[in-house]
Amino acid sequence: MNNQPHQTDSGAWVAFTYVSFAASVAMVALGVLFLPVDLATRGYMAIGMMMLVQSSFTIAKTARDRHEGTRLHKRIEEARVEELLAKAERGA
Repeated sequence: MNNQPHQTDSGAWVAFTYVSFAASVAMVALGVLFLPVDLATRGYMAIGMMMLVQSSFTIAKTARDRHEGTRLHKRIEEARVEELLAKAERGA
């Protein structure tokens, strides 16, 4: 039914993504910490940064879930077509 091999990411790629995420959050956090503004403005910037990170995770998960749902739907449709073709061949 599904002849496509399951693709997995290499360990190096996964490590790179985690390290780059941590580095980018650390750099923005340091930038916010050393801004020449009052504490309330720094807090506002920090909260904005945390919400941006959270919403990035949420939108990425939603996009992946929608894509996975589409793939499952296509596999179900392919199975139905294969079943109908098999029935038609048996009947002919």
